[in-house]
Amino acid sequence: MIELPPEAWEALRLSLKVSIVATVLSLPVAIWVAHILARGRFRGRGLLDALVHLPLVLPPVVTGYALLLLFSRSGPLGAVLEPLGLGLAFRWTGAALAAAIMGFPLIVRAIRLAFEAVDPKLEEAAATLGASPWRVWRTVTLPLAAPGVLAGATLGFAKAFGEFGATITFVASIPGETRTLPSAIYAFLQVPDGGAGLRGLVAIAVVVAVGAVLVSNWLAPRIAARVAGR
Repeated sequence: MIELPPEAWEALRLSLKVSIVATVLSLPVAIWVAHILARGRFRGRGLLDALVHLPLVLPPVVTGYALLLLFSRSGPLGAVLEPLGLGLAFRWTGAALAAAIMGFPLIVRAIRLAFEAVDPKLEEAAATLGASPWRVWRTVTLPLAAPGVLAGATLGFAKAFGEFGATITFVASIPGETRTLPSAIYAFLQVPDGGAGLRGLVAIAVVVAVGAVLVSNWLAPRIAARVAGR
């Protein structure tokens, strides 16, 4: 058992909560966008692709600052959400939003590649048998792309778990509220006697990241085998 101060375990619990919420919220939208990019042929497709990948190429602090401008109490969206009790700035929900945005391009990319690998002839065969477009997508396309969806979800979770720049810019590092694991690691770096806690948090971060990849690698071939009927 790794001995850590209570605030370190709190940061771990918060990071797990933020990562799970960010992944769950991102996944449905990412599947939809990935399918549009993989199969759609429309004007503006290149622009949509660029916008999806923008968080990957922008400095994370720029993304965080943009969120702060939008969702602060004086921002255009924050001014609407705050009176309703749905404010995001300097709250854990804002950390989940920042993590979701930063992980979104990775989820979309993995799922898009999976959709592009699906043989269109299988979809055409289902359509000729009378299946509606929605049923073809639900019973043929999505199941065949399931391993890619799992890979995208894993990447998104790992990115959300390790997100730092956009999160600390948008929601700061408030103990018990917005101090995620990366923020806690940074906080331990700033104090002279933070070595033990720092090493423990780094070890936990590595274990969680490796564990997520191992679970994904274990599940992906089983999902693929089940889809193939083996």
